[in-house]
Amino acid sequence: MKTTANLDLPRMQALHAMMWRIRAFEEAAIAAQRQGLVLGAIHPSIGQEAVAAGICANLATDDLLLSTHRGHGHTLAKGADARAMMRELFGRAGGTCGGKGGSMHIADFGVGMLGANGVVGANIPIAVGAAQALKLRGSGAIVACIFGDGAINRGPFLEGLNWARVFDLPVLFVCEDNGFSATTRTRDLTGGPGAAARAESLGIPARSLDGNDLIALDTAARDAIAGVRSGGGPRFLHCRTYRISGHTAVDPATYRTEEEVEDWRRGCPIDRLAGALELAGVEPAALEAARREAEAEMAAALDEARAADWPATALAFADVQDAGDPREWAF
Repeated sequence: MKTTANLDLPRMQALHAMMWRIRAFEEAAIAAQRQGLVLGAIHPSIGQEAVAAGICANLATDDLLLSTHRGHGHTLAKGADARAMMRELFGRAGGTCGGKGGSMHIADFGVGMLGANGVVGANIPIAVGAAQALKLRGSGAIVACIFGDGAINRGPFLEGLNWARVFDLPVLFVCEDNGFSATTRTRDLTGGPGAAARAESLGIPARSLDGNDLIALDTAARDAIAGVRSGGGPRFLHCRTYRISGHTAVDPATYRTEEEVEDWRRGCPIDRLAGALELAGVEPAALEAARREAEAEMAAALDEARAADWPATALAFADVQDAGDPREWAF
């Protein structure tokens, strides 16, 4: 395996390409919404690509993943098909959830992606439940649960982390901290030293790191996942990042200055990794090719989704559980 300056070039180039795929998917989704092809809110993760790529690259196929309403990148990095994902956003047949979940509830059980979630923090107890099931079954798989910094101020955070610690469950908690709870700075609403300290107060080993540094994040994720997989119980990573886009695709983000956004844009995780790769001897043309390939892939996915059929009306209730008349068993 070729390495230069202690850098695993094939791995880092693959992760660089994955980040470009996530960026291109988000940009295509935004364009599609502006054309009226995607109904409902979408929450882009432009600027946060390193967290998705770095965490998911260290998960096995049978490991499980829970995500947030900002979950396109996580889903793609876990191995979901971009074409099926785009169809899902369009509500078309062939989507990962048959066109019924849409952006905020996208899932793909085939790659272990149990779903995004439109409720802040709601994915945490689901992840803990999945981890408990894996432990009871004696499975060697683990669960990764990614949530935002706003989630640490909600009840499911405390409940989920406490349960995971008490029962030493195989779950990696990842706080993808972009600094904002929707349109409000999280630091203005959060008491104490923050996410990692709260995890540590429950006895969960935690680490804070630069979530835009893909190389450091890849190493931290590998170490944390190894600890979880070895039976050491839950681990916690606090990844500081920044969303260059607004909270939603239509959010003008007037609650922050253009100068602030530009400062973070200069620290874009894609460009930072590209710089490291160039210093390690990778030709700029190869890095540019990754961008072009990603954009071409997502443009094709968008065109295919636009041309896809709508789901058959006969399938409208195919995934709805019928528990019968509750009056028959409630008393």
